Amino acid sequence: MAQPDWQQLSTDVISLLKEGRRQVLAKMHQTLTVDEKTSRKDLVTNVDKGNEQFLIGGIRALDPDAQVLGEEGFGDTVTSLTGRVWIVDPIDGTMNFVKQRDHFAMMIGIYQDGVGQLGFIYDVMNDVVYAGGPAVGGVWANDRQLNAPANLALADGLMGMSAPLALHDVAHTQAIVEASSGMRVYGSAGIEIIHVLLGKTLGYISQLKPWDIAAGQILLNTLGVRVSTIDGQPLDMLSSNLVLVATEQAQRDILRIEEDDVSL
Repeated sequence: MAQPDWQQLSTDVISLLKEGRRQVLAKMHQTLTVDEKTSRKDLVTNVDKGNEQFLIGGIRALDPDAQVLGEEGFGDTVTSLTGRVWIVDPIDGTMNFVKQRDHFAMMIGIYQDGVGQLGFIYDVMNDVVYAGGPAVGGVWANDRQLNAPANLALADGLMGMSAPLALHDVAHTQAIVEASSGMRVYGSAGIEIIHVLLGKTLGYISQLKPWDIAAGQILLNTLGVRVSTIDGQPLDMLSSNLVLVATEQAQRDILRIEEDDVSL
């Protein structure tokens, strides 16, 4: 598989996302068709499905030989990251989209033979695309290049967290929150990751599927933020993982809590 012009591809993907945004905004104040997937808190709408079909159609035109994994099932059955694989989340934070019409994102990650090359997280309502990766040598918020966030220890910053994990104290998340400066819950992996990229939080813990973390992992790693399982292992990008996003120092602090198996 030939290597693309990554810079041109990035430009084309941003244009595709912006058109997707235009279509989403046109539909979001209409009556939504809302269905449950696995529970009443796991929703999908006609807008999720329509946007995924639109994005995958655009991806097929840009990169016809690639595989595409989409959350809503309109892509390929992907069993390997060999070659070029695009991973798409058409609406990340669907509950926020349904209940608030805010705080949701569109996300695309592009992997070449298992290595993340380009990631895109679109904060739809604020009209900011966070884009970049090793293929283009950095991460940008629209036209502004981002610096790496400060490498803070756990005690020195806020921790993003999935509320159910903290409520049920999965993997000692309550001890992790107690050791941090406080917990923040935004209800969208994409929005959570944006806060880490900007240094507003120093980490994030949640159970995530490939489309929830594919784009974010690329952007975070490019800025030196660690992404791993909760016990510090590499992610399986085609499976669900209990994901730990953290600065290097905070990751070390969190892994110590996991290893010590104690509450602070």
